Amino acid sequence: MDTPFIELTATDRQILNSYALMLDGLGAYLGDGYELVLHSLESLDHSVIKIINGEYTGRKEGSPITDLALKMLHELEKDPVRTVSPYYNKNKSGAFLRSCTIPITGEHGRIIGLLCMNFHMEAPFATILQNFMPPQEAAFNAQTPAETFSDNIDDLILSSLAEIREVVYNDAAISSSNKNKEIIYQLFQRGIFNLKDAVIQVAEQLNISKNTVYMHIRNFRSQNPDAE
Repeated sequence: MDTPFIELTATDRQILNSYALMLDGLGAYLGDGYELVLHSLESLDHSVIKIINGEYTGRKEGSPITDLALKMLHELEKDPVRTVSPYYNKNKSGAFLRSCTIPITGEHGRIIGLLCMNFHMEAPFATILQNFMPPQEAAFNAQTPAETFSDNIDDLILSSLAEIREVVYNDAAISSSNKNKEIIYQLFQRGIFNLKDAVIQVAEQLNISKNTVYMHIRNFRSQNPDAE
């Protein structure tokens, strides 16, 4: 059995597990051109605990840490605020990689792991570009959801309300007496009422009392116990 390089706490393990889950989403977003590697410093001999597209460097889970990563750890010990910068590298076959190694800090402020990203610079450009093209069935159209990028909470609440209100008011299948209820329900589904003063602002815009908004929210929650 390996001699631990560092002893991880339960919180340290949870932190690394959260990064492992993040890697799946990051890998799906970046696509096939990137190798993503999560190292745990508990064991340097078998530090790789998660890897995506490991074929670029011929590694898998259980592979050891690299010599360059060890050097970086030594440099970080001397200069904890050292800036993380991309660098260029080569794999075993001589293919160029654009890499970045990011330290992961644990419970007591010490480095417990590394997140490494390696972009395969010789991958066909068409393959890389394809990763960023929406599939045909998801091509942009009128039904494509628009994310609201706002610099303050008030704008976020009001823009969400305006969007939903337009849809509900133009839906002839929803009776006039139920339109406000439907608007509140859709805002509830989006989590808007988790924002500060959302109930007050929605009530003012819909010209109803905040108690009416709260009543609808309570009803939605009682009908959907698992809803947030």
